[in-house]
Amino acid sequence: MQFICYPKCSTCQKARRWLENHGLEFTLRDIKEERPSQAELAAWQTASGLPLKRFFNTSGQLYRALELKDKLPSMSQEEQLALLASDGMLVKRPLLVGDSFVLVGFRENQWAEQLLAP
Repeated sequence: MQFICYPKCSTCQKARRWLENHGLEFTLRDIKEERPSQAELAAWQTASGLPLKRFFNTSGQLYRALELKDKLPSMSQEEQLALLASDGMLVKRPLLVGDSFVLVGFRENQWAEQLLAP
């Protein structure tokens, strides 16, 4: 699994501790240092089954500064993907990418259901 996060983010730190406490192996990827490409984001969005707007970090400073709440609805999927790929801080985190799933944001019960189910 690939754990994509911003190491200074408290939610990402909590998710990382959760993974480690459950003995789950993962590769860490700093979203600011190695931001996702448009192709990766498109593939993850498809695998997650979520609408693309769920991949935006709506509580982030950059999201607010760019006034994306008002702009996103009129943007095409391609424009949204290009925007997400332009700056890792626009992407909701953490992301957990496995072979057959993508989890966006840390919801402990959702992660447990996906990763700890028999």
